[in-house]
Amino acid sequence: QVQLVESGGGLVQAGGSLRLSCAASGRTFSSFAMGWFRQSPGKERDFVAAISQNGVSTYYADSVKGRLSISRDNAKNTVYLQMNSLKPEDTAVYYCAASFGTYNLARLYSYWGQGTQVTVSS
Repeated sequence: QVQLVESGGGLVQAGGSLRLSCAASGRTFSSFAMGWFRQSPGKERDFVAAISQNGVSTYYADSVKGRLSISRDNAKNTVYLQMNSLKPEDTAVYYCAASFGTYNLARLYSYWGQGTQVTVSS
């Protein structure tokens, strides 16, 4: 069992930046691959980024490549999502999730945080 708590969301103007954090507790954080997903009202939960257990491998959705960056600090049991050059279409609730592989499918993640709202104004 692992508990995940996201923070860092908020309101930002287009072109601005935010950094989301996801703090984990419970089972050994370093044994999990971590992912970020996002969901807008009336839409499915979409893959954003994933990172391997040791942080060496990262994967991104095409829509965020070059603007968003995932990283982790296993000593702090925390995964981050640095969000730059934000666009109004990035507006969503952002969720972090834990799995045993770097998947881009939400159904393959076992543990989820409660989400944090990101709103990008035009």
